[in-house]
Amino acid sequence: MKPALVLASCVVLLGACRSQAPRYPVAPVEVSGTTVRDNALLGLAPEGVATLFTEALKSSGRFDPQAEDAPREVRPWRLTLDVPFTREVLKDGDPRSFAEVGASLTLERFGGDLPQHYEVVGLGEAPVEKDSPAGRQEAMRVALQSVLRQVTDSAVLQLAALERTDDALVQDLRADDARLRDVALHTLADRQHPAAAPLLIEQLKDATDADSLRKTMGTLVEMKARTAVPVLIDLARGKELGFVQEIVFAVGEIGGPEAEAYLYTVAQGHDAPAVQAAAQQALDTLYASRKHTTAEARGPGHAD
Repeated sequence: MKPALVLASCVVLLGACRSQAPRYPVAPVEVSGTTVRDNALLGLAPEGVATLFTEALKSSGRFDPQAEDAPREVRPWRLTLDVPFTREVLKDGDPRSFAEVGASLTLERFGGDLPQHYEVVGLGEAPVEKDSPAGRQEAMRVALQSVLRQVTDSAVLQLAALERTDDALVQDLRADDARLRDVALHTLADRQHPAAAPLLIEQLKDATDADSLRKTMGTLVEMKARTAVPVLIDLARGKELGFVQEIVFAVGEIGGPEAEAYLYTVAQGHDAPAVQAAAQQALDTLYASRKHTTAEARGPGHAD
C-alpha cells in the first residue's frame, strides 16, 4: 500500500474511533469561587471563564453541553468548575516567573439509584514572557486554558472508568498515566473493591495537607476499611484537637474491635475533655449501630 493511502486509512480509522467514543450530556455547566470574580490577573468575568470551559468541553469531542430545559433521553452530568487560585511563582534555575492556575471540577448526576459525585483537579502553568501587566495577563490566560483542558481530559477518564470492569480498573492502577491511576483508584473505592484500600492507606500516610487527609479519610470511612484504623490512630498523634476529634469519629464510623478498644481508651483517659467527649459519643454510636445490626440479623420476635 502506498504511504499516502496508509496515511489516509489512519485518518479514517482515527475519525471512526472518535465517532464511536461515548459522548456525555452535561447540563448545567457552572463556574464557582471567588477567584474568578474581580481577578485582575485573569482579567475575565465568570462568564468569560465559563465560555472558555464550554469551548474546552466541546473541543474534546466527548461532551454535549445542553440547555437545562432540553428534552433528555439520558440523565446529564452537572459540572461545576472551581478556580481556587491564580498566582505567579518563581522556579529554581529559571529567570522567568510562571503563571499558575489551579482548578477543580465536580461531576454530579442525580436521579438514579444513587447520586454520583466525582472530582478531578488540575494545575495549569505558563511562563511570563513579557514583564508587564499585559504579559502577565496573557500568561495567566494560557495557564487557565491549559488547566481547563486538563480537567476536561480527566473528566473523560473518570466517566470512562465508570463503564470499566473491576479487573480492568485494577490493571489501570499500574498505568503510567497518574490521572488514569487516580480515577481507577477512586472508582474502585466507590465500588468498595478491596484492591483500593491498601493504596488509599498509603495515600493517607503520604498526605501532607489537611484537605487531602480528609478526602482520603472520608473514602476509607465509606469503605469501612478496618485496615485503616491503626493508621488513623497513629495519624492522630501530635495533631491539633479539632483534627483529632475528626479522626475519632472516623474510627468510630469504620468500627471493629481495634476501633472500639481505641475509643474506649480515649474516652477514659485523654487529656482533653473535648476529645474524651467525642470518643464517648463515637463509642455510643458504635454500640447502637452494632445493637441495631444484631437485632436485624435476629429478625422480628426476638427479645434482647
